[in-house]
Amino acid sequence: MKAKKILAIAAAALLAVSALTACGGDTTSGSSESSASESSTSESSTSESSASESSASESSESSASGEVSQMGGSVSTDGSTSMEHLMGIYQEVYTELSGTTINYNPTGSGSGITAVTEGRCDIGLASRDLKEEEAATGLTGHIVAIDGIAVIVNPENPVADLSVEQIKQLYTGEVTNWSEVGGNDGEVVVIGRESGSGTRDGFEEVVDAADACVYNQELTSTGAVIAAVASNPNAIGYASLSAVDDTVKTLTVGGVECSEETIQSGDYAVQRNFVMVTNDNEELSAEAEAFLNWALSEDADEYVREAGCVPIQH
Repeated sequence: MKAKKILAIAAAALLAVSALTACGGDTTSGSSESSASESSTSESSTSESSASESSASESSESSASGEVSQMGGSVSTDGSTSMEHLMGIYQEVYTELSGTTINYNPTGSGSGITAVTEGRCDIGLASRDLKEEEAATGLTGHIVAIDGIAVIVNPENPVADLSVEQIKQLYTGEVTNWSEVGGNDGEVVVIGRESGSGTRDGFEEVVDAADACVYNQELTSTGAVIAAVASNPNAIGYASLSAVDDTVKTLTVGGVECSEETIQSGDYAVQRNFVMVTNDNEELSAEAEAFLNWALSEDADEYVREAGCVPIQH
């Protein structure tokens, strides 16, 4: 009897130990599974955070480089009539690239600056740099292209260089014979573009002869101006640098040759800037900022040249 009692107690003890071992095993297993789950969640969170940061970084880099995404929406611009050709190309190209409509109101540089100051457009357009008093109100000018204008004569003309003042004198009729500026004896034939031409406006503005030029011929295209100068030994004309060919001779101005490099450096005198103006007092929309970044990037250079202008230095 006593032996049976001892055996029963031993069996009960053995069962208790087994139960405790099993419980301990389950606890360890649960802890392990919980740890794995937490690790997986942490890794997933870290991965998602990293992916998000990477995406944001890529988005920022894309914006800075001028790359375009399909944003839609619209951007309103207002100002310079001289920028009409450039803006026309931008409207077509950028809308196709981004789905964003670019609205352009050709009112003139002064009106465009007023419009952006008053918040009536996203971006003002000016074919000149901002004045100090305009910049002082919180406006920023962004040069997007340079209007470089070559002064051309017939290849037979011995004159190779003129100052800006001499060019003005020839175009206003103060000087009427080439011999007065070092050329052959011959009456100067003054050729230019028709009234309202952006190239004419730019040229007359730079040589300080707005509305004071006396033309023998006013032609409706750059090609016609070049052809007229090429056919007349006494002719003088002007044309966008990108359009000039070897049928005419391009003069140096003040000893500086007309080239993309001298225009970009500012050394060549007969040029003006095409400027997009923003108002620092107003937050620029995402669509307007994307358009401005694109216009300032190398991606826009081919379209600047297509418009007959010189790209900015990057």
